[in-house]
Amino acid sequence: MKKINIEDFKISSQIKIEDLPTSYDLNASKKQTVRELRTVSEDLAEIQNAMYAHGKYSVLFCIQGMDTAGKDSLIREVFKEFNVRGIVAHSFKKPTELELKHDYLWRHYIALPARGKFGIFNRTHYENVLVTRVHPNYLMYENMPGINSVDDINDAFWDRRFQEINNFEKHIADNGTIVFKFFLNLSKDEQKNRLIRRLNRPDKQWKFSSDDLKERKLWDKYQECYEDALNRTSKPHAPWFNIPADDKPTARYIVAKILYDTLKAYTDIKEPELPAKEKANIGLYKKELENE
Repeated sequence: MKKINIEDFKISSQIKIEDLPTSYDLNASKKQTVRELRTVSEDLAEIQNAMYAHGKYSVLFCIQGMDTAGKDSLIREVFKEFNVRGIVAHSFKKPTELELKHDYLWRHYIALPARGKFGIFNRTHYENVLVTRVHPNYLMYENMPGINSVDDINDAFWDRRFQEINNFEKHIADNGTIVFKFFLNLSKDEQKNRLIRRLNRPDKQWKFSSDDLKERKLWDKYQECYEDALNRTSKPHAPWFNIPADDKPTARYIVAKILYDTLKAYTDIKEPELPAKEKANIGLYKKELENE
C-alpha cells in the first residue's frame, strides 16, 4: 500500500477546485484498504483513550461535501473502534427557532467537544458560507440588523462572516482544540452514479429527495463557494484537507491516517501517572484484593 503523506492533501496555498483530485490510487485492494483502516482506527482509539485521561486537548472533526459524498459512512467506519464515552457527533440541519434567535455560530460553539473528547461536526459552521451563499434568501430567517432583504447581502457581509469563522477557529485552537477540516471532493459523475444507486435500492430510497436534483443543478455554484471557503479559511491552526471521495474505502483510510499521523505527533498526550504514594502501595492494594 502506498504511504500517505498528509501534506499531499493539506490545502496550504491558493487552489482551484477543478485542479484538486477526486480519486486517489493507494496501490491496494479494497480488502487490504479496509484492513488497514481498521488498524489505524484501533490506533486512533488508543490515542483517544490517552487524550481522555490526559484531559488537556479536544479534537474537532469537521466534514463537508456535496450530497452522497459519503460523510455518514466515513464517520461510522473511521470511528467504529472508539469508546462511545470519548466521542460526540452532531449533524447540523436547518436551524431551529431557538438557534435562529442567536448568532449563527452559537449552536456550533455550544456543541464543541469538552477536553479529552472528539467532537464530530457532520456538516458544519461552513454551511453558513456555503448553503446560505448559494441560497441567500435563507439568511432572512436570521433576522440580522441591517439585513432587510437579499439586496443587503454584499461582499463585505461575506468578508465579515469568513473573518468571524477564522476568529472562532483560532480561539478554540488557542484553547486546546485540535481542529481538522475535511472536504470530501466528489466528482459530479460519481454523484450521479450514487444517486442512481440510491434510487435503485429500496433500503436506500428513503435518503433521496427531489431537492437532491435541484441542488445538483447548482453544482457549479457550490463548487465556486467551496473553492472560496477553502482558500479563505485553511489556516495552520485549522487546515482544510482535500479528500478524494470517488472511492469510499480510500477516502476513509486517508482521513483516518491524517488524523493518526497528526495526533501521534502530540508527544505530551499521555495517561497521567498515579500519585507516588498510590504507586508505592500497588502491591498492598493487589494483596488486599486477592485476600478478600
